[in-house]
Order: sequence, then C-alpha cells, then structure tokens
Amino acid sequence: MDNKFQWVYSEKVKDHFIHPRNVLEDEAKYNADGRGIVGNIKCGDEMIVAIKVDKEKNTIAECKWKTYGCASAIASTSILSEIVIGKTLDQAYHLTAKDIAKELGGLPEHKIHCSVLGHKALRAAIEDYYTRSGMTDKVEEEKAHIICQCMNVTDIEIEQAVLEGARTYLELQEHTKLGTVCGQCKDKAIQMLEEYKKKHFSK
Repeated sequence: MDNKFQWVYSEKVKDHFIHPRNVLEDEAKYNADGRGIVGNIKCGDEMIVAIKVDKEKNTIAECKWKTYGCASAIASTSILSEIVIGKTLDQAYHLTAKDIAKELGGLPEHKIHCSVLGHKALRAAIEDYYTRSGMTDKVEEEKAHIICQCMNVTDIEIEQAVLEGARTYLELQEHTKLGTVCGQCKDKAIQMLEEYKKKHFSK
C-alpha cells in the first residue's frame, strides 16, 4: 500500500465496509413488508432498504439492504440494519442521520450525506409498510418550502447542499444558484445554512 494513503474513517466504518451485515442478496425473492429506495445510481449513491415487521410487537424483525455507493454509504446502511432490528417502528422511523454517524464513530463532513440517505431509505421502507397496512396517518410528509423564488430553490435543497459540503453563502450559491437574481432571499438562506450546519455537524 502507498505510504501516502491514509484511511480517514473509523475502524467501525472499515469493518462494516469490508464485512457488511444483512445485505439483500435476492431482492426479487425477498418478501418484504416494506421497501424504500432513495438516491439515484446515475448521479451518485443509491440505497434500497427492505424490512420485515413483527406485527404482534410492532417491531422490525429483519432489515435487509442493497447500496450502490462509496465506503461511507455501504457502512452507513450496514450499521443501520443492525441498529433497527428489534426497535419499534416508531423508534426506527425517528432514528436520525446523526445517530447513524455516531454509531460508526463519526464520518468525514463531506460524507455525512451518506448516513442521511440510509436514514431516508429506512423511513421510506417504514412508510411503505404503513401505507400497505392502511396506517397512512403515521406517515410524516416532508414538505418543501421555496426559499429562493427566482431560482425555485427549496429548504430541502439547501439542506442537501450543506450535507454535500456547502459551508458558506458563496458555496451555497455555487451548489443551488439561489440568490443570483434579485438577492432578496440572502438573509433567510444564511439563517437556514447555519441551522443545517448546527443540525448535522454540531457535537
């Protein structure tokens, strides 16, 4: 190995990357109670999470997954699958990306979005189960709010930009193009930038 190469992840990330747990081997034959898919393989990481539910205890009995992506994405989904087994659906549904990153011993800032994808895929699988089971009242819809009217940029897109590395207003503009026409959204955008930095990266 090149002496200049340095592994920047924790040993737990390395372990789950090299020895992933609960991988979904045959998606077509796996009889899932709920299934969620997020991301896009054409432009980045894609994650599939499939769950089986213990309907008497209302807990997750099995959690299988398939991820197309980097070491952080694979490790995040692997450890997620271990964390949620035995948890109630409500506990698993409200697990956060920060919880996943903490279990991994931390992730580099520019890779935090990988734990967010795993978290979203799990939520999508649980929502799929709720929908199939006629419990749509339990689904918490994520509504986007437009922050930059000129460029049609939403709060969700601002959060994603922060997760992908935007730390300043200029970097946020480079990611989203917000504030490049009239500039009236600048103060609100800066406020949200700071809120999302605190949400995802504060200790």
